[in-house]
Amino acid sequence: MKESPKLVETEGLDLATFGQRLRHVRRARGMTLADLGARVGRTPSVLSLIENGKREPRLTLVEQLATTLGVPVGELLKKQPPSRRAQLEIALEQSQRDPSYRALGLPQLRVGTRVPTEVLEHLVGLATELRAQRSKPTATPEEARAANAALRSSMRERGNYFPDIERAAADALARASYAGGALSQGMLLSVVAQHGFSVRFVPDLPRSVRSLTDLRGNRIYVKQEPVGGHSARAVILQALGHFLLGHDTPRDFADFLRQRVEANYFAAAMLIPETAAVAFLRDAMSRRDLAVEDLVDVYSVSYEMAAHRVTNLITHHLELPCHFVKNDASGIIYKAYQNDGILFPADITGAIEGQRMCRQWSGRRVFSAPDRFSPHYQYSDTPAGTYFCVAQVDPRADERGYAISLGVPFEHSRWFRGRETTDRVKSNCPDGECCQRAPLTLAERWDGMAWPSARAHSHILSALPAGSFPGVDDVDIYEFLDQHAAD
Repeated sequence: MKESPKLVETEGLDLATFGQRLRHVRRARGMTLADLGARVGRTPSVLSLIENGKREPRLTLVEQLATTLGVPVGELLKKQPPSRRAQLEIALEQSQRDPSYRALGLPQLRVGTRVPTEVLEHLVGLATELRAQRSKPTATPEEARAANAALRSSMRERGNYFPDIERAAADALARASYAGGALSQGMLLSVVAQHGFSVRFVPDLPRSVRSLTDLRGNRIYVKQEPVGGHSARAVILQALGHFLLGHDTPRDFADFLRQRVEANYFAAAMLIPETAAVAFLRDAMSRRDLAVEDLVDVYSVSYEMAAHRVTNLITHHLELPCHFVKNDASGIIYKAYQNDGILFPADITGAIEGQRMCRQWSGRRVFSAPDRFSPHYQYSDTPAGTYFCVAQVDPRADERGYAISLGVPFEHSRWFRGRETTDRVKSNCPDGECCQRAPLTLAERWDGMAWPSARAHSHILSALPAGSFPGVDDVDIYEFLDQHAAD
């Protein structure tokens, strides 16, 4: 979302809606473009460009137009179209600029006053459905896993460090005069307001979304309570991040994943700012006391976000390679990242998500620890080398419980808290000789004598939900926005 170089009072002006409102009021006064132009000292052609949303008026001209037409300035600057017909004309103009419409090779349709409103309803409805169909390239599970693998490879190449996003977060904090420490709710709302948005906490947010942004009213709707492992602060910043990072409607599932990673990164960079966090980590490293839980305490974030943020910063700034895993109690991997050479289980596409990790890894063993919510330290001898890992079940996650693991190669363990642990295990995974197959005597005893009723994972058998934002129910979110628009 780019800032307008015009006067700050017209920043964020919707040119199409402003033009429609101007035309509506002018016609209601029985004035031609020539009549209005003569009174405000502008040519009819200039006013025509403004009414068609192709030129932005300065505030002084807006005030002149309002005075001449006998309406308050606010009447012309309202973000709602003046009528249903005006709304349809704007929608049709926008549809004709959409790539899916232009691909038809049809000439530009000029809407005159003689075109019936019912015709516009049909045209807009058809154009909307065309755009919806073109934006629903359903991703199969195989395509989704391949997209995830490609994204992880890109993250590994850059050490999971995004300098452009770091700068965007730093600029946003500077604009709100952030002074340090955990980002309070008051400071968060100030950051959001600096970019023209407001936040509404609601109890009835559609279940298919973390947040919902009303682009007409510039409102970000969220629930007050955490969504899964995401705090309300993180969800708000993720929503804001999409706009500050210039995201458009995702082109495909790979683009959707990329945007989600970038928005999550932006939220983490806002809640754990780079400059202060790097100084904090350097100091801890000098004391050989690096620990994820300290960032949790200082910045009041989830253990998962703190561990993610460590992966963003320690390779780029401290030259420490690392890996990160999020898994459930059965070992199913939900997220994973590495630039330290550790071998994750993967399918033929290179995808890690959905694979089951070794029983000997810290992310599995922490669930049987006396206190799963405290750090579990261990060394693991693997085919790729020996790694020092710390795992903890995130107490802010939902009831299913997820373990978050952060690990580094053995030679870098000297910088971390918990390095004195004597817990050391051997893992032959992912070759399958470690824990993927039952011991021979156990297998001989029960082979052919067990018939489990498997819990069905239906999502594995079907394509991912269609739509630009997979899994989001358009009807739910449109009904929600319609209901809250008048609040």
